[in-house]
Amino acid sequence: MLILVTGLALAMSTWYVFFHQYHDKSHVTWFPSAASCDVHAHPCSVALGSGRQLTFHIDVNGPIEALASLPLKVDIQGIPAHQVNVDLVDRYRDSRIERFVLDAITPGRFRGYGQVDKEVQTATPWRARVILETPEGDMGSWFDFEVVKKS
Repeated sequence: MLILVTGLALAMSTWYVFFHQYHDKSHVTWFPSAASCDVHAHPCSVALGSGRQLTFHIDVNGPIEALASLPLKVDIQGIPAHQVNVDLVDRYRDSRIERFVLDAITPGRFRGYGQVDKEVQTATPWRARVILETPEGDMGSWFDFEVVKKS
């Protein structure tokens, strides 16, 4: 019994360290996006200060469906980034995080695919958190969207 309790304690502490190391949002400088922007209808841009800009787009025709592959596009201007991550977060829980690392196509252009891997019964609010890893530190913005049941 003591071995089982010790194993569970080790598993919990390992999870805690992993979660806070890789999902800690405190080291990111956040820039708010326009609440009215519809990221799957057209690209949405956010000013990052000092002439820097982030543009994000979920390039789908029609509604964003659960379990569908989502083409993700990020363009940045005015600052180099060595990596771009997109976290898809269920806004009801703010704990379900799916992280996707985008590929650098050319300097300032990143592309990749993401997926909401949770089946939904009704339209569900989700958030894409776009995080740029730059020489000046991590910075990012968020974009809200709805996910519908796969037809």
